[in-house]
Amino acid sequence: MSVRAFITDGTTADCTQASKLIDGLDSSYLLADKAYDRQDIIDLAAVLGMNLVIPPRKNRKIQRNYDKDLYKLRHLVKNAFLHLK
Repeated sequence: MSVRAFITDGTTADCTQASKLIDGLDSSYLLADKAYDRQDIIDLAAVLGMNLVIPPRKNRKIQRNYDKDLYKLRHLVKNAFLHLK
């Protein structure tokens, strides 16, 4: 298991740093919320061979399919971090 962290200004959007976080990771899936539905993240995940589990934003012209059941499990991870805080 890999852990990476970047310290940024408080006004920096998390999604702008996602490519740096996932670059070079060996993972089968990339789970994230709609805020991470950005083309640079999608392209990098494809290059790295990751299955993308990010719901598309409503304003996307072409809606992507994603594993909705696996996406629901993301909630468990999110809650685990809330308990750690």
